[in-house]
Amino acid sequence: MIHESEFRPVSSRARSRARTASQLHRFKLLLLKRGWVLLLGLALGLTVAWAILRLGPQEFLSVGRMIVNVKLSLPEGAVFSEEMSSFLGTQSALMQSGVVLNRAQVRVGTNDPDLAARNADWEKTPVSVRVSVVPKTTIFVLQAVARDPEYARAFLQACMEEYIQVKREMRVQTSDTTLAGLTEEILRLEKEVRRSNQEVAAFQNTNSAMVLQDQANNSGNYLGLLNQRLAVLRSELALLQALTPDQNAERLPLMPELVGMSAAQPSEAQSEYFKARQQILLLRAEQADLGQYLRPRHPKMMALGDEVSRRERLLEIYRQQNAEQLESRKNSLAVQIAHLEKDGAAWEARLLEASRKSAEFAHLKANAARIQSVHDRLLATMETLDVNKEISPESVTIMEHASPGFAAQPRLGKQLVKGGLLGLALAAGLLLLLDRMDDRLTGITELKDAFNEEVLSQIPLESQEKGAPSLIQTDDRRHGFCESYRNLRSSLVFMGEAASRPRLLLVTSSVPGEGKSLTAANLAITLAQAGSRVLLVDADLRKGALHERLGVAVGPGVAEVLAGRADWREAVQSKGNANLFFLPRGAATLKSGEYFLGKKAATLLKEAAAAYDYVLLDTAPVMAADDVTSLAPQVEGVIFVVRAEHTSARVARAAMDLLYQRQAKLLGLVFNGVRPNSAEYHCYRYSDYYRPYPEAQKA
Repeated sequence: MIHESEFRPVSSRARSRARTASQLHRFKLLLLKRGWVLLLGLALGLTVAWAILRLGPQEFLSVGRMIVNVKLSLPEGAVFSEEMSSFLGTQSALMQSGVVLNRAQVRVGTNDPDLAARNADWEKTPVSVRVSVVPKTTIFVLQAVARDPEYARAFLQACMEEYIQVKREMRVQTSDTTLAGLTEEILRLEKEVRRSNQEVAAFQNTNSAMVLQDQANNSGNYLGLLNQRLAVLRSELALLQALTPDQNAERLPLMPELVGMSAAQPSEAQSEYFKARQQILLLRAEQADLGQYLRPRHPKMMALGDEVSRRERLLEIYRQQNAEQLESRKNSLAVQIAHLEKDGAAWEARLLEASRKSAEFAHLKANAARIQSVHDRLLATMETLDVNKEISPESVTIMEHASPGFAAQPRLGKQLVKGGLLGLALAAGLLLLLDRMDDRLTGITELKDAFNEEVLSQIPLESQEKGAPSLIQTDDRRHGFCESYRNLRSSLVFMGEAASRPRLLLVTSSVPGEGKSLTAANLAITLAQAGSRVLLVDADLRKGALHERLGVAVGPGVAEVLAGRADWREAVQSKGNANLFFLPRGAATLKSGEYFLGKKAATLLKEAAAAYDYVLLDTAPVMAADDVTSLAPQVEGVIFVVRAEHTSARVARAAMDLLYQRQAKLLGLVFNGVRPNSAEYHCYRYSDYYRPYPEAQKA
């Protein structure tokens, strides 16, 4: 049973790694074959560089030095500070800029017209100026190279002076621009100062700061008293709303501290209510005492009962009065609370208004102070800038003037390195261009990317060893070579179902020299070694040479059989293996195309396929003659040979398209001539598996 993982597609990462290995192998082969191009490019580059140095005109060198000047820092400010993060690089670029060089040329022409006239071709051969910085210092080393020593010195001195002049002009321009901007900003701020002062004065004319502060304080104090009184009244109202009339009657004598001082003294109704209750309690106590000795109908008992009834009615009257007083008190408290709330809202509005005006006044004063401060600071900065512009020294000054010109020593090593690298780069570009134009296949990955057909086997390069016959022998020690053909044999033996496996096979290629004849012969040998009866037919009637590899006579053969001058069974020869039979080419002929289209060719193929287990036909290349395209549709399968580093992908594709047009059945590809040391070739390289067994050695 086949596991489903065998059908999983190859991951993109694995494909990418395979393509990378294929490209590296291709570059390796390119270097092995055409590495001389790189050596030639290197040699040409070195030669050209040496010739330019030796045959070029004599040049003279002048050297000068400049240094970053010590600069005083004034306490008023550092208006003329320069950006120091890339200072040295910026100054070096400025010293070599076109502005400085052009102005230096003009200065030389003005100071010494004769010297300038002698070097009138400056634009054609300009002076080369190089600037470098001494490591761990702020010293610039300037070098000028020219053909005239005096012109080199004058030009370098002019460059240093013009650089200082350009810096001075830049500083003056920047200072003037800054002064103009500061002046404009100060004028604007003066207007802002006047406007803010007018706003403060206008506010003070309509609002007194002291009055606003007093109003705010008084309003705050009075609002605090109102809130305190309002809290007391709300507490009393809440208490009264929670009490019953009886509880209200009893609250003042019992809990006078829970309410305000205005309600601490009991009312007349409350006093009478308490007196009536006390009298009722006394009468009932007396009634209880007399009830122990007197009967209920006794005049005293009846008189006490009447008195108790009268007192209870009076108590009820007092209770009603107390309830009315309670309700009246609640209403009074509600009215007072509403009045206090209204009064508090009015005073709160007054307080907010006073606070708003105070805040507005403070904001106006702070804004006026801020604008005045900015105005004063800018005014001081402008005064400092105006002074510093006159007294500030240059940041970079001349340390050593330009030296007299002396003969410049050519930098032979550096120029040779440049020339060699340029030559190598051009040679590498040429190699890459040739590689892009070369579509010959070098590895199995390129083969699979170029063709969708199945790869039946890879044959190592040993098959072309010294031009000698490379047919497989009985005790052949080229184990990897033999195993590759056994692998091709297995691919054919187990191809499809047993009943439909191809047995009448044709071996061809696109162009000559790709190893199709060798492949056909060795495949026939391995099939015969496996016990199959195999007939190898040399069907290349123009230049077939299998008889030479097998060491047999050239005829009679296929040509005579198709011409009707011989019987194919009598022409078949046996060589070496009892299961291997060979039908040679016969006499060379140019009529092979007509022969293969005739009936005798079809009869020969039919009878041979019936007499042998396998019939292998070695034919001419597809692009060499039309023989293959005439014969291929009559066989059961075609094996197409592609030779590594030899076969063009375009030509192979065109050849296979011709076979497909003739309805030929292409079984797959044989990749012949693969380098065993290739990173993509992993088959049959393990020598431990090809050592004879100890038992076999003893035998």
